[in-house]
Amino acid sequence: MSDMSQVPSDLELERAAASAEQNFDVLAPVKLKLSVEVGSATLTLSELLSLKQGAVVELDRECNALLDICANGTRIAKGEVVSVDGRYGIKVVELSQRRPGAALADQG
Repeated sequence: MSDMSQVPSDLELERAAASAEQNFDVLAPVKLKLSVEVGSATLTLSELLSLKQGAVVELDRECNALLDICANGTRIAKGEVVSVDGRYGIKVVELSQRRPGAALADQG
């Protein structure tokens, strides 16, 4: 006795693909907040309050490390800073891996 079900037919696969495309069409216009994390630091309240203009806060990331690209706070990729027409941009270097049945991985 086997727990395996029958292999889906081509027609069933086509219907599933069409359904997934329709689902994506519903979600495609949803706006997400894209942000880039350069690094972070932990300070005490007194250290934070003693910061003055020109103070330097050391971050927990090496200067040549890739930056985290996040969508609504979830890391989706890593990248590096580039200049685009005098503005900052981010070049995607590595996409985060997806876990089956889960949202995009937020691996540190």
